[in-house]
Formats: sequence, structure tokens, C-alpha cells
Amino acid sequence: MSVQAYTQAPREVAIGIIRRALGSRAVASLTSPHTVDHYLEQVHPMLTVALVRARVVDVRRETGQASTVVLRANGAWSGFRPGQHVQFGVEVNGTRKIRCFSVSSSGARPGNRFSVSVKAHPDGYVSQFLHHRLRPGTLVHLSQAEGEFVLPSPVPDDLLLLSGGSGITPVMSMLRTLRDTGHRGRVTFLHYARSRADEMFADELEEIAAAMPSARIHRVYTRRPEDAARGGPSGRFTAEHLEQVGVDPARTPSYVCGPAGLIAAVRAAYDELGAGAMLHTEYFKVPSVDPDAADATGTLTFEDSVASAENSGATILEQAEAAGLTPAFGCRMGVCNTCATRKNHGAVRHVISGAVGANTDETIKICVNVPVGDVNVAL
Repeated sequence: MSVQAYTQAPREVAIGIIRRALGSRAVASLTSPHTVDHYLEQVHPMLTVALVRARVVDVRRETGQASTVVLRANGAWSGFRPGQHVQFGVEVNGTRKIRCFSVSSSGARPGNRFSVSVKAHPDGYVSQFLHHRLRPGTLVHLSQAEGEFVLPSPVPDDLLLLSGGSGITPVMSMLRTLRDTGHRGRVTFLHYARSRADEMFADELEEIAAAMPSARIHRVYTRRPEDAARGGPSGRFTAEHLEQVGVDPARTPSYVCGPAGLIAAVRAAYDELGAGAMLHTEYFKVPSVDPDAADATGTLTFEDSVASAENSGATILEQAEAAGLTPAFGCRMGVCNTCATRKNHGAVRHVISGAVGANTDETIKICVNVPVGDVNVAL
């Protein structure tokens, strides 16, 4: 299934030819040591060959704490697959801030317009800026779409999309795409929110339920169960909820995005039922680390800063910040690679997979790795 196919207008074809010419080795040799984009941006910030830029078209309030940002990207944008995310950078007071946000729009819509949907977290500088201060016309710096949590192709006849809180955004992109491509297979959409007031896309979910006979939409409100339809699942996720909504986990490819607690509960249920191979997950927030873990020993040394700290058991990024360092970071979820740093020696444990790596001179993402004993990093 192709969800990005569309017929280009003559003007777009011409621009594409010009971009390819500007991206050639011959032009690169003329602009060296700078890239061609270095000079093109001086002419117009959207006129680039490789660097993705976008203008904000609209900012729509979804809830009291969540917004959808509609973007129109330049010709460097290569499109996205439903479920992917982008690195999203905005200039705030002269400083560029970068975070990762999931694409929430349908992948079946042609052109360079798409959207991301973001909940404003109390300590989220960029998400607060997007929700309260971002305006149409603002220039946004983007990466190409990234991530392997994507709608499968071909789409299976039976599919479960399960989300919690802000984790609804990538699976909403999947659901919208299935609606717009006329998917006829059965789709079960199971979402957990605190209340209807906290739920993003509430009205549209009802519209999709009415427009897609093959879709079954179930919403669970953990703090205000009276907001939900009667007879459906209630409370936090349990294996019984799958039975209640008619999903056989052993036969149904399942895509789950949400906080660590929800994913842990879903994974445990699938493993117990022998259906772990059917589960595809995306964390919207990395699991909390245990400061009392047995491996929270030794010293974390920041070689480039000539500094060190006793290992607190937190992630290397958090320990570096506590020591007064300011390492670069983006998503803080192990997705965007902004915080990738060389580990000179020592062992680290990945907070999501639990895997321990002890190779010398390897690159690690410090936002999702905790030291195991003595560790030395190039910070």
C-alpha cells in the first residue's frame, strides 16, 4: 500500500530538478568547505537541498493541555510512514530547542502538509512553547521522519492499535491512514486516558467509529470511568481487556504506544499468553530508573570536563546535568540520537531493553543508559 503517492504539478517537478542539480557533487565542490544549504539559507530559509524546513500553517487546540501543529515542509521533505516521528526544532530567544514529536496526520494525504500533536508537559520547555506561544508562519527545523514503529505493509486483516495518554499520536496517524485508504479489515482501537477532557481527538474518534464499519473504537477513562461507554473495559489495562474487546493476541498484530507502565503491563500479558512476537511497542516516556538498583555503584567520570560523580543510578544524561554539565539532548527517550556520546570504558545498562554493554570506545545514547559500576564518558 502506498500512502504517499501523488501526481506532482509541473512547478513541483521543475523545483525537484533544480534541487537535484544543486545537490550534485559539482555544486558541492564549488561551495566547499560549506554546504550549498549554507548559502541557500541566506537567500531564503525554506530554500534548501538537504535540510528540512517547514512553516507553521495552523495551531489547533485539542485539549486544555494539548495542541496540533499543522506544518508545510519544503521540498527536502521525503514524507513519512504512519507511526513515525520527527525531530522538531524551534528558535526560542535565539536558542534552537529540539525535541521529538510523533506525526499525527494521515499518511494518505498528498503534498508536504502534515501535523504533529503535542501535550504540554509542566516541565517541557518546547511543548509549553508549542501550546502557548507558537504562531502560524513560524519557521521550524525538522529532521526527516524516523522510527520503525510504523503501520505494516500490507496491512493485516485484523489489527490492534492500543495507546495511553499522549501515546495516541502515532497510532492516530495509523488510524487516520486506514480510514483514508479505505481499509476493509478489522481494526480495534483501544485508548486509555484519565478522562474525556484529557483525551486528544475525542470528537474525531467518534466520527471515525461512525465512518469505518470495520473499526471498533474503545476508550477507557481511568479517573472518570463514568465518561466512558457502558459495558467496555474499565480501570488500567489487564489481559481481560483484550478479551472484552474481542482481540485474540496470538492472532492479532498489535501496536502499542504509551507510558512505560502501560507498555510493561501489555508486554507482560502478551508474554504470559505466548503472544510476545505479535507485539510492537513505542515508549512515549522511558521507564523510571531505580536509584537503589544493585548496579548503582562506582564513579561516573566526565573525561572532557575533568569532572566526576558518584553513580546515583540515574541515566548518564541526568547525572551529567546534576553535575552542572549541559550535554546536548533532544527526545530524552533514546530515539533522536542527539545525545549520542562516546563511552570510553565501563559498562552501561539500557533502561528500556535491560541490555548491558561493556565495549570500549562505543557510542551510546546517554538519555537511556545508566552506569553499571565505574564508567568514563566523553563529556
